[in-house]
Amino acid sequence: VLGVSKSASKDEIKKAYRKLSKKYHPDINKEEGADEKFKEISEAYEVLSDDNKRANYDQFGHDGPQGGFSGQGFSGQDFSGFGGGGFEDIFSSFFGGSRQRDPNAPRKGDDLQYTMTLEFEEAVFGTKKEISIRKDVTCHTCNGDGAKPGTSKKTCSYCNGAGHVSVEQNTILGRVRTQQTCPKCDGTGQEFEEPCPTCHGKGTENKTVKLEVTVPEGVDNDQQIRLAGEGTPGENGGPHGDLYVVFRVKPSDKFERDGDDLYYKLNVSFPQAALGDEIKVPTLNGNVMLTIPSGT
Repeated sequence: VLGVSKSASKDEIKKAYRKLSKKYHPDINKEEGADEKFKEISEAYEVLSDDNKRANYDQFGHDGPQGGFSGQGFSGQDFSGFGGGGFEDIFSSFFGGSRQRDPNAPRKGDDLQYTMTLEFEEAVFGTKKEISIRKDVTCHTCNGDGAKPGTSKKTCSYCNGAGHVSVEQNTILGRVRTQQTCPKCDGTGQEFEEPCPTCHGKGTENKTVKLEVTVPEGVDNDQQIRLAGEGTPGENGGPHGDLYVVFRVKPSDKFERDGDDLYYKLNVSFPQAALGDEIKVPTLNGNVMLTIPSGT
């Protein structure tokens, strides 16, 4: 990828990286595939500039392409053992396993978004509105556990409770063994004796929920409020996500709005402008009398 020899020094690797990264940087090179090439260059430099990672590459690379990243390409290589993610997932699995999160750790639920349309006056004065939103909620049958009531979880029969399985795969680095999340228990190390008949083991069910939203006075287009805990349920005891309500305000047929200011266009006759007059003008709180000075 970098076009350097296997014995290249760090300075040679750095010079090659800088030259190629400038050539294929997405902000400079708009050709199709330039961004992928830039990504490959960056990943290759990350490996070759690190002594430990480079030593691992030298150790396992003799069964694969020789001469460093010599541009022989990746066609014909099987990346399926790495989740189909290609070059990045290979190095992540081979050098880094630290990217994997603990599947049993508490995780906050997902945030949700709801768009609410308001009349002009509702946005100005504020209001309360009831909304209906479809979302995942904690299963009422198993209370989020995922198991059928009266049953429990047992050690996963596929990974024997490890939460991961070992896979051997032919890659550009030769034949390597990696660890992957167990596909049966999703890394938890446990499986259900019997899954919940309502949620089928998910711990959540999808329902339509009604909520009352208090709209503060003075809201404008694209402003939003957060309803804490009204998102989807968390996992493993994690907190619920939040619901964000985004406002869309209909335009007024009388006024134009600029921030907190309102503008009203008033047409007056020539005599009214020349001699002055008193004219009734609409406001949000009713009509008021406006004095037009003479000579306006």
